[in-house]
Amino acid sequence: MRIMAIDYGDAHTGVAVSDPTGLLAGFTTTIDAYRPEIVAERIAALAQEHGAEELVLGHPVNMDGTLGPRSEKARAMRKLLEERTGLPVVLWDERRTTIDAHQILRSNGKDARKRKKTVDAVAASLILEGYLTFKKSQL
Repeated sequence: MRIMAIDYGDAHTGVAVSDPTGLLAGFTTTIDAYRPEIVAERIAALAQEHGAEELVLGHPVNMDGTLGPRSEKARAMRKLLEERTGLPVVLWDERRTTIDAHQILRSNGKDARKRKKTVDAVAASLILEGYLTFKKSQL
């Protein structure tokens, strides 16, 4: 079962897709768009292209566990994705994924300019890896 993870942002949205077994992260890309409708359309096209059966959307939860305005945007995107794709969309706590993605890229020698181009895709991969680990533990 292919699973697609999404790190939704105002201007850049990272996407990561698992391998066919649903055990490993594979394909990654970034969608550069501001309008939620365009982001949802591109995600729907990628989901169809890669045969995704489930979507995992990063849910920004504050460090203290409270929900803020970014959480509201994620929930609105979840609804839009469910309508556009017909697939189930799981909200997944994404605390620290962008921070961790920056650290990974920095430790691999990427300067700030190069990190900016790939950080969202790396964050989506971290969301996907966390979710896949969770699913494995449920077996």
